[in-house]
Amino acid sequence: MLGEIYRVSMIGHRIVEDFDIEEKLYDLFCDMLRTKEYVEFYLGRNGDFDIMAASVIKRLQKNFRDDNSVMILVLPYPVKDYEDYDEIVIPKELYGVHPKAAITERNRWMVTNTDVLVAYIRNESGGTAACVRMAKKLGREIIKI
Repeated sequence: MLGEIYRVSMIGHRIVEDFDIEEKLYDLFCDMLRTKEYVEFYLGRNGDFDIMAASVIKRLQKNFRDDNSVMILVLPYPVKDYEDYDEIVIPKELYGVHPKAAITERNRWMVTNTDVLVAYIRNESGGTAACVRMAKKLGREIIKI
């Protein structure tokens, strides 16, 4: 049986223009793997930030520690060509949600079911900003990258 699970969700803009994001994520995730008993990383696959975060997690699992984390792809609906994740889930709450609303609903699920939201945010409007506001309202820890 696992001990305490620390749930970490990623949210960010599709296009990343900051070149030091991967280094910041590496340091952050390395610290989590070092200090937390077990880490569940929740990711979408909707842009540069998600791709960078997944790459950093895989690198840490390969080169640093692979015994206390899992990388979970959270999909809003079934898609083809899954990438290399430890687990893939479609939350049951998303069944029957119209595809145009599914990504927004998936993001809400991720915020609701997390301990900390890691956010790559450049402005105060749009989906990422809405998720950060929701996390704040729910009392979730927010780490802005």
